[in-house]
Amino acid sequence: MARAKQYAVAASGQWTDEEEGRRRLPSGEVHAWEPGRNETVCGLSLSRSQLLRFPHVGWPDTFPESGGAADRVRRQCPRCASVAGRRGLDARPRWHRTNPRP
Repeated sequence: MARAKQYAVAASGQWTDEEEGRRRLPSGEVHAWEPGRNETVCGLSLSRSQLLRFPHVGWPDTFPESGGAADRVRRQCPRCASVAGRRGLDARPRWHRTNPRP
């Protein structure tokens, strides 16, 4: 059985949360990123796009209903969300074949 990938966050900006002990959190546009790679899941180069890495913040924490690090996230990359997983009101259900051919 394949192990599920854990995605971290790369973002266009950052802010510091004073309530949680001066923790660095993402802001602006966020992308899913696999630690150890130099590009996001959608193919953007981290250095050329000037994206900041947040290895301590998981991808599910960027969703507004998570209550995690999503306070100042303005936009999630739709291509990254389709690969890393998407939750929320605008998420379409996963594709499922109901009547497969024999």
